[in-house]
Amino acid sequence: MPLERRFLSGGGQTQVEIHEGSAKFLVDVERGQKTGWFCDQRENRLAAAKLAAGAEVLEVFCHTGAFGIHAALAGAASVEGLDVSQDTLAMARTHASMNKVEDRCIYRHADAFEEMRKLVKAGRRYDLVILDPPAFARSKQALAGALTGYKDVNLLGLKLLKPEGFLVTSSCSHPVSEADLWKSIRLAARDAKRDIRLIEQRGQSPDHPILASMPETRYLKCFIVQVF
Repeated sequence: MPLERRFLSGGGQTQVEIHEGSAKFLVDVERGQKTGWFCDQRENRLAAAKLAAGAEVLEVFCHTGAFGIHAALAGAASVEGLDVSQDTLAMARTHASMNKVEDRCIYRHADAFEEMRKLVKAGRRYDLVILDPPAFARSKQALAGALTGYKDVNLLGLKLLKPEGFLVTSSCSHPVSEADLWKSIRLAARDAKRDIRLIEQRGQSPDHPILASMPETRYLKCFIVQVF
């Protein structure tokens, strides 16, 4: 069957403005992923923003910039966003302008792993690093490779943090458990020769309920750690 995008009845705008906390965003209900907005990360975005006052922030896999916009509104000194999609980066820049923080937000088209390695080599360090990657494992068969990916991306994130900085790192892969992700973070800290302290272990927002009869509904993991 051919792919179609249309209203089942009537019509309307395909971009809708929403408010989340003190921020404003545009949601593209026609071309955006899922509903056009990752509602499951709402509470985690607000939690991360509480760490952002005065911080230099790196937002990796930034998509349309939601974590970073909240950080900027919370008083971040600067926000750098990385993503491979030019379309989502254009939307991130629009969001920065909508929220009047465009003077503190820079977005770059880049492969996350390659750019993070360059930043490490260049000696760049941040107060807050946010990692919100796409799912690395969509099945149990992909789990081993995914765990390597999570360990590697967290290793780079940890290397990019100043002492006493914060890492906010997520996984939306259902086959990756909380224990799996935490082990990846601990192994990354060992290899980075950094001590870490768990600040919060979080999950999806309440409008994504976890059903005992459907284990796959418990899929989003988010850890906030302080790095020394």
